[in-house]
Amino acid sequence: MAGRFAPRPTRTTVRGGHVAVGAGVPRQAAGPGRVRDWVPDGPLDLGLVLGPLRRGPADPTFRAMPDGSVWRASRTPAGPGTLRVCAYGGGVRGEAWGPGAGWLLERLPELLGAADDPSAFVPRHRLLAMTRHRRPGLRLTRSGLVLESLIPSILEQKVTTDEAYRAWRLLVRKYGEPAPGPGRMYVMPAPRTWALIPSWEWHRAGVDNKRASTILRAVRVAARLEEAVGMEPGAARARLEVVPGIGPWTSAETVQRSHGAADEVTVGDLHLPGIVGWALAGDRDADDSVMLELLEPYAGQRHRAARLILLSGRVPGRRAPKMPRWDIGQF
Repeated sequence: MAGRFAPRPTRTTVRGGHVAVGAGVPRQAAGPGRVRDWVPDGPLDLGLVLGPLRRGPADPTFRAMPDGSVWRASRTPAGPGTLRVCAYGGGVRGEAWGPGAGWLLERLPELLGAADDPSAFVPRHRLLAMTRHRRPGLRLTRSGLVLESLIPSILEQKVTTDEAYRAWRLLVRKYGEPAPGPGRMYVMPAPRTWALIPSWEWHRAGVDNKRASTILRAVRVAARLEEAVGMEPGAARARLEVVPGIGPWTSAETVQRSHGAADEVTVGDLHLPGIVGWALAGDRDADDSVMLELLEPYAGQRHRAARLILLSGRVPGRRAPKMPRWDIGQF
């Protein structure tokens, strides 16, 4: 549901939605890519829409540039591809390279929230009404790719955000492939490559056996999991959860990105219930049941409501030291 404006991004803050511009300018292209122009039917903020797809500030598959453009490298059904998206005037231009360029450009509108309906959300709390007014460009992205959201979500299970981002960065850089086009980016490994990563490399990346085994089980049925993108979000989650090690938290985090699921709220999160409880009822000790009760008036739009809460900046103060980072690669 995987950035809010906050001093230090956490798992929930990055899920909140806005991408800060990144460092590093892509290399000049040797040749022009394929181009598509698209005009959205309302306000569109690229950072808010595409922010949940980024896995940390050093994600090798994602770049937010000082000129306002966003770059993504993806493994599509047609092959690897790189997509650059930039806003100009009232429109958006997408430029793509590689075998997957056509696939990426064909689905550019859905990636930018064309299938989403922000008008379906009716705020019932002043905080959400004000946040929606300040963030009119928020739309829910639909990537159309399951594995690229599922694998980093598995890496984020039961660890700090920094640990998960480090593991994703190291594994993609070592076992992925350079992305086509001008950007200094990487495409995530193919399913077969994930399956061949040695056990000691998982260990060096700080990934314990439980999460590594879950990823290995998932990539063995990668084709069946990717088919879930054509299902309704509930049915897609059910298919994902057939894989041992994938539970409600992971499946929700995945379909929020792959399907643009407006109602799939994350349960089992360490921070989200307390944030929602504090924002809507002043209850920082809220659990999942209380969170779901508070979000019940937004049935059908509960994920959007949670995104707006995260973007509002209304979070309870920290009461305990930050969770320590454990690098199992040092053991």
